[in-house]
Amino acid sequence: MVSSALVLGVTAATVAAVTAVGLLAARGRVDSVEDFISARDSAGHGTVTATVVASMMGAWILFSPAEAGAAFGGLPAILGYAVGSTIPLLLFIPVGSRIRSVMPSGHSLTEFAYARFGAAMYLFVLVVSVFYMFVFLAAEMTGIAGALSLVAGVPQWQTALLVGGFVLVYTVYGGLVASIVTDTIQTLVVLPLLAVGFGGALVALGGTGEIHAAAVAADATLLDPGFRPGVEFGIYVAFAILGANMLNQGIWQRVYAADGETSLRRGFGAAAVVVVPMILLAGLFGVAAAALGLTGPDTASVAFFLVLEAAFPTWVTLAVVVLVVLLVMSSADTMFNAIASVVTADLARLVDADQRTLWLGGRGLTVAVAVGAIFIGAQGYSVLRLFLSADLLAAAVFFPFLAGLYTERLSGPGAILAGLSGIAVGVAHFPMLRGPLAAVPGLGGALPEPSFLVAFAGATGASVAVTLVASALSDAGADLDAIDGRIRALDDPVADGGTEPPAPGEGGGRGGNDAPDETGGGERR
Repeated sequence: MVSSALVLGVTAATVAAVTAVGLLAARGRVDSVEDFISARDSAGHGTVTATVVASMMGAWILFSPAEAGAAFGGLPAILGYAVGSTIPLLLFIPVGSRIRSVMPSGHSLTEFAYARFGAAMYLFVLVVSVFYMFVFLAAEMTGIAGALSLVAGVPQWQTALLVGGFVLVYTVYGGLVASIVTDTIQTLVVLPLLAVGFGGALVALGGTGEIHAAAVAADATLLDPGFRPGVEFGIYVAFAILGANMLNQGIWQRVYAADGETSLRRGFGAAAVVVVPMILLAGLFGVAAAALGLTGPDTASVAFFLVLEAAFPTWVTLAVVVLVVLLVMSSADTMFNAIASVVTADLARLVDADQRTLWLGGRGLTVAVAVGAIFIGAQGYSVLRLFLSADLLAAAVFFPFLAGLYTERLSGPGAILAGLSGIAVGVAHFPMLRGPLAAVPGLGGALPEPSFLVAFAGATGASVAVTLVASALSDAGADLDAIDGRIRALDDPVADGGTEPPAPGEGGGRGGNDAPDETGGGERR
């Protein structure tokens, strides 16, 4: 086992270097709260590609795909994970263009929910979105804490606190500007490290022939593309990832950060291509771990690192530690910024707040969420299971939410009913909730058979069906052209890096307190 002091030193050096880059990148470039949470029209297609890849591909790619390959169905499970990860990025090309068209001055998905559907749907989307982003953060902290605990015996709370604390430093200073710059650098480092790591593992373990023979001998289903449990996993994880990313504020921010529709299309399209080999490579570590007998019932989530430990010398382990730390930082800063942008934009709409209140509110909630995520990250839960819990809610809510971008007929109550219907179907079939639900008197015997596939496909399917029916039976008459007029501008100047906001009373904007009626119509109160 590698020395814990050495691993902590390498980790500290990595997070300090990235933090320094983030702080320097933001200096002189954050002139307003608007810059802090949107970095609007500032990224070309190459930068969009890098920041989207880094934002989506956190440390979870070294845990969840490998765990899927080792314990949830082998090769078809990994393929499903890869395809499921690329679908939302491709979908964001037309959806992103629509977002920028309907709400060009926007900042957050919750702003759209309020302006389009009203307060009730806004609260619904807010809870689901923030819960997902919180779980994403917690999963990232769990991943890095578990990795360093395995390879060097580092206490999990120390790792989570170290990494989370440093990310928080440059995030609350430089906002999205710092995140995008660090994302670009992290992507340029992470991609080669992942490729070299996989190639080195193949060589160290005897090559593809040796691993293939070991897999066939241990469990032939690991490489069977038609293995039913693996295929089912691939299908439901695609639903899970699609819903989660459609409600991921970090992706919405990057839609606005693109400097035009061309950069949006090229950036998201290239990112969709890049993520496929990344997930395939990471997932194959899980297949290798299972084939070599390295995993057990409680160790599938760290399959990547079990292979690493078995195949590589110490210096390579340290290089992979750097890889993991960079992956965590690239996605954690996205979630910190995303949560800050949601609360900042919402404060601007809900109250006539000055710039200082907006800054303090956004940063305060970011710190609070970070503390919670660091605490959960130190508990050592399964990364994949953490994600599935949050993804179920998103899978049920994303369709009626996005439908509001395209139809004027869907009302706020109709959208809520669609989301709740999907959640009800999903929860009833969700295996991870079977214990608590079965304990409810009179409910246990009425529950259907648990199934992840039915839970996710059913949640999405029920939501889609109710959305279509609600739209057909209602004519809310929402004025999509009026939505942008309800968005408050946040471009009052602030001091460099946001360290000294303007004095109270200098904030301003347009339409900040206007709200649509509860039917989602175009009339203002």
